[in-house]
Amino acid sequence: MSAPRRDPDHPLGDRITVTLHELVDALDDIGDALLREQFDVTLSQYLFLAVLADLDAPDITEQARCLGVTKAAVSKRLPSFVQAGWVRTGTDPTHARRVLLHLTDPGTRLVADAGQVLDAEFTAMAARLTDIDLDALHQALKTLLTTLHEKDR
Repeated sequence: MSAPRRDPDHPLGDRITVTLHELVDALDDIGDALLREQFDVTLSQYLFLAVLADLDAPDITEQARCLGVTKAAVSKRLPSFVQAGWVRTGTDPTHARRVLLHLTDPGTRLVADAGQVLDAEFTAMAARLTDIDLDALHQALKTLLTTLHEKDR
């Protein structure tokens, strides 16, 4: 769904920050619908699993930090991922109260398959934009992201 054009004097106005936010929101909506239709998972569930796939047996604290949520939020969602067979938990032999998270084989396949579908869909949509240099745009966005991350340090 396209957002209404705003007068530049409106608080949200025609600003790059608003445009970037609306772009991410639109991509999230498309990705969520696609994942629900083809894999019966939400984008939020996929992101939980994809972040876990990028980490090496994180504990709940690290998973929460990488997702930008609280430990309680991860703890509350974890049983549904375990019940679905996508995640298994274990303990740290050096710290018995520390719960470690591992993707199962079905979880790993789901992340790989869903990631390929998302990438293919977004790539196909972007390929129709023949008047935009997508490689240059990608590099510029990565540079912007790196700059923003460095500012946080």
